[in-house]
Amino acid sequence: MAVAARVSGAKRLATLVGCNYFGSQYELHGCINDVRDMTETLVSRFGFDRSNITVLTDDPGSDPMPTGVTIKRVLSDMIGKANSGDVLFFHYSGHGTLIPATKAHHGHRKDEAIVPCDFNLITDVDFRQMVDKLPSGTSLTIISDSCHSGGLIDNEKEQIGPSTVKSLTGAKDTNARFISHESLLQHLGGLSGIESQHVGDHIAHLFGDNASDKFLKGTQHSQKLMSDNGILLSGCQTNETSADVGPEDGDGKPCGAFSHSLQKVLAQHPGVISNKELVTKARQLLGTAGFEQHPCLYCSDANAEALFLLEKQA
Repeated sequence: MAVAARVSGAKRLATLVGCNYFGSQYELHGCINDVRDMTETLVSRFGFDRSNITVLTDDPGSDPMPTGVTIKRVLSDMIGKANSGDVLFFHYSGHGTLIPATKAHHGHRKDEAIVPCDFNLITDVDFRQMVDKLPSGTSLTIISDSCHSGGLIDNEKEQIGPSTVKSLTGAKDTNARFISHESLLQHLGGLSGIESQHVGDHIAHLFGDNASDKFLKGTQHSQKLMSDNGILLSGCQTNETSADVGPEDGDGKPCGAFSHSLQKVLAQHPGVISNKELVTKARQLLGTAGFEQHPCLYCSDANAEALFLLEKQA
């Protein structure tokens, strides 16, 4: 594997998605604020040009809306433009979910997915496929401020997570960015009109070829950890939820607890900071504030120590 390194003249490309699910029973309040704040941080601190940043939100009247097919198309286009040395970034704020593995012999294992505004789930397998398409020496950093987001890149190595760091106990009462499997089935079943207890059947029926390969082809996990330039900063562990908080916890506006903690860490450390340091400090901030979520880092050993977004050193 060619470890990503900052290259003079390399492109810095970003896609940010915020879903608040306006007017639905799943409505959130801070997701669009998250991606707007991160957009400004990318420009002001990390050298991204606004012309190379795509922001998708489900604000009423937005076009295009952040549907599953649109998010995957924009990410595919971004990866398709990349050359060796480019820095790619994807930030998602919205609901996450766990879905039962699609093969019976996987037992009780559940897999991670994010929930676009049309509920056409984007799964851990989809993100693995994206990372596998990266040119050598190109990095893709993913921030997912959603429930059950630990492990969202299938088979990425855990650097900070449930098996490496002992969890702390918190007691913050918050609104979770989580849609249960039962709620997913009810919602999708109402749309598809078919009888099935499998989320994938409903999604394949509703979205056809635009559904995840996990549901169309039964694409499954490979058995060994990957060494690549995918970097995942997740808002919580796979078995946890991520908080959507109000103005009292978000410096005057609704936001995601994880996204807000990242902004605070970056503000407190104007010098360069590694991926590992950023996640560790965000964990500490959330624990001190009483949140029951523990951000994770999944990437290669080299990328754990690499600077976040390969920020230029002064």
